[in-house]
Amino acid sequence: MKTGYKVVDAMTISPISVNADTTLLECAVVMSKKHVGAVVVRDLDSLGILTEQDIVRKVVANRVNVNEKVKDFMETKLITISPDMDIYNALIKMRDNNIRHLPVVENNEMVGLLTIKDILKIEPELFDLIVEKFELREESRKPINRIIPTEGICQACGGYSEKVKEINETVLCEKCAKEQVHAKEQIQL
Repeated sequence: MKTGYKVVDAMTISPISVNADTTLLECAVVMSKKHVGAVVVRDLDSLGILTEQDIVRKVVANRVNVNEKVKDFMETKLITISPDMDIYNALIKMRDNNIRHLPVVENNEMVGLLTIKDILKIEPELFDLIVEKFELREESRKPINRIIPTEGICQACGGYSEKVKEINETVLCEKCAKEQVHAKEQIQL
């Protein structure tokens, strides 16, 4: 599917960056002040990215000293995209690799950074594409988990039914559902 928008149309041309010898604390402060979820880490020998998730999972969760250098925690095996690709292709790449930040590279040089937010600002209809990959966490605490099955135990009569319905947040068999609707109609008269 082509959107007509290219990566170059949505990418950040001058992403926030830090030096590889920057401390994790200094990097976190920069990210907080600039309101970004990732920074590009520039080094003479390599290019990397450090994200909020990296800081949480690699640093905080492992009780790493925040005075350690960014270069030891940045991601260097970068998945990239060219600026002339359609944003649909970029989103597919992000979805399939479970990443939210995509360096934009042309002639072996980084020319920008593309994020999921950048894409969705331009083409919000693509949201469903990225959601396909999300796994539902804490499923029992999510409202979607309360979807009523087609069969189950009636909460009024206690009997099993192959066809249950939810009426006023109560699971009812067809018979009890009809009785409840009929009783409501009688009260309204």
